[in-house]
Amino acid sequence: MTQATNSRTATADTALHPAPPLDMRAAARLGLAGALVTALVPSIGMVETFQSRIIIEPFLPLGLLFMYLMPFAFGWMAARPPIKREGYAASVPGARNMAAGAIAGVLAGLGVGVLMALITAFDLRGIFIQLSPQLLETLSFGLPLGSAVLATAALGGLAGALGGGIHLLPRRLRRSLLPALMWVLLMSLLRDVAAQVFSGLRIPWLTTLIFTRRGGPLTVAGAVGVFVVFFALYWWIGGRQVTIRSRFDALPRPRQIGWSVAAMVAILAILAVAPAVFGPFLSQVLDNAGIFLLMALGLNIVLGYAGLLDLGYVAFFAVGAYTSAILTSPLSPTWAPQLSFLGALPFVMIAAVVAGAMVATPVIRMRGDYLAIVTLGFGEIARILLNSEWLAPYFGGAQGITNIPNLTIGPLSFSSPQDYFYPIFAFVLLAAYITYSLERSRWGRAWMAMREDESVAEAMGVNIVTAKLSAFVVGAILASFGGALFGAQIGSVFPHSFDIIVSITVLVIIIVGGMGNVPGVALGALILIGLPNLLREFSEFQFLFYGVLLIIMMLNRPEGFLPSRQRARELHQDEAGQDAWLEIYGDEAAASPETAPEGNA
Repeated sequence: MTQATNSRTATADTALHPAPPLDMRAAARLGLAGALVTALVPSIGMVETFQSRIIIEPFLPLGLLFMYLMPFAFGWMAARPPIKREGYAASVPGARNMAAGAIAGVLAGLGVGVLMALITAFDLRGIFIQLSPQLLETLSFGLPLGSAVLATAALGGLAGALGGGIHLLPRRLRRSLLPALMWVLLMSLLRDVAAQVFSGLRIPWLTTLIFTRRGGPLTVAGAVGVFVVFFALYWWIGGRQVTIRSRFDALPRPRQIGWSVAAMVAILAILAVAPAVFGPFLSQVLDNAGIFLLMALGLNIVLGYAGLLDLGYVAFFAVGAYTSAILTSPLSPTWAPQLSFLGALPFVMIAAVVAGAMVATPVIRMRGDYLAIVTLGFGEIARILLNSEWLAPYFGGAQGITNIPNLTIGPLSFSSPQDYFYPIFAFVLLAAYITYSLERSRWGRAWMAMREDESVAEAMGVNIVTAKLSAFVVGAILASFGGALFGAQIGSVFPHSFDIIVSITVLVIIIVGGMGNVPGVALGALILIGLPNLLREFSEFQFLFYGVLLIIMMLNRPEGFLPSRQRARELHQDEAGQDAWLEIYGDEAAASPETAPEGNA
């Protein structure tokens, strides 16, 4: 409260000029960029692909919804209040914000009008094969060209004005409204998943209440119900004066340990019954997410803690998969004895240690971009060697290694996706425990000091050689666990399964989820691995969504969704976002200081 009062007092003393108005020319420039993006959405086939998918019965098709979300987004960006500058009063959102959003929205909508005119005048299917007469009929709503252009401009202006009007809402209302609408969309997209979960929980009547049918769109009543439930939840969360995390941090150490143990027991209980509730398909999705999570936890040590950008991390994944396959498959091309999965696991770890040391040794004195390029080369070298005919007698070449037996542990045999759920997440929990233990150890402190400033850390007595070597080795071991489980689950390994895109995907997981934080990495795996597997119809545009998500995260939340506190402070230590936000929103921020921007919490 004192901080907010001081901030307002300083503003009153230094406000020599009126608040700077919104720049309408900037809104127009954003609108032109929005026109290009809005026209691109139908040009690449998103409208035609998703038009048959209805969000709410009997209206709101997904294709057009995607397209008109662009004017909404650009209207929101055009209407953002300017951050207060020294010598100026704070900017208060008003009608001018909606006007800026409407300008950007109209221009974005006109982009679709220009696209329709081009489709009518020229044959563009040689460049964009998706620009079909059926698409033109969808975009124009069956109207003549002139009327259709006016309609798209009007709809774009309306969407942009709504985006700009978001800034007029109180912060708590805004932070409840938008997530609730997103949950309505997500519930409709994950209708099959929701039906399976409701069935597993023995409440199938909820499916008929929310959806028109199993696998069908939301009913109007169902959409309203989902919106109300999540709006109330976010409204309650936004009104708390003290967050759960703050309350936990305020507890004595023994009580923190007790609550942590209780939370772990609850998580284990949920995991124990999850396969029965989720069914085979959802269990398979979670298995894939768990394997990538294992890799991400290893890369989180290398990059999140030690600050070493490894773009060839997939090589360690391949080492685990091939070592396990060679030692367990009866069709192994080598003379190696056939072992069980647990019997092969020590050799997998030894191979991972050797691989980690081999990669770390040449790059001990490298940092930054040079380190990334060299590790990228190691990853490609590993894939090419595994695919080569020269090493085919050892690794099978392009034919890989097949007939890998199912995982067995004593009398237990794992064959179905529901069975594999348990060993995969047992390894995930082991990796999480190792991560937490190392974070608080001497090694962990050395890694984080090296990440902050390698030269200063070395001057303070940190052995850089040992720190880098240990980070690569530990990361390689965790990745090799994922590779061994991957080979046992699918029953075969091939070189094309270890492309560079795997390394990039794991890197994106920890960037989006939150570097240096295990729950953040887990959330990133669910978002980037779980959701694409659940939404197979979006697979054609998967990497487009990845790129858009990365751009949004880097611009608005570079620390990730759930970062560690230290990482968030590092990225925001030079920013004045908290004070600027208090000056813009005044009393509302003073009344709820815990609802300040996440990066400054």
